[in-house]
Amino acid sequence: MTYIAHSTCHRPAARRNWLQSITHAFAVARQRRALKGLDDTALTDIGISRSEADAEARRPLWDAPSTWRC
Repeated sequence: MTYIAHSTCHRPAARRNWLQSITHAFAVARQRRALKGLDDTALTDIGISRSEADAEARRPLWDAPSTWRC
């Protein structure tokens, strides 16, 4: 899976408060569940395979790049 990083101004993960960290973790989990629920046609449309989607869905919710915005 390709990650695209762009320079935007937001606080790094280390400086988030606990509520923002929890909210971010739940958002990551929700997005990964949604990714796992997509059918093969939708996955092809966004350019990833079923195995890549399954691998992303299995990652723990704290294992998300700090550049992700949820």
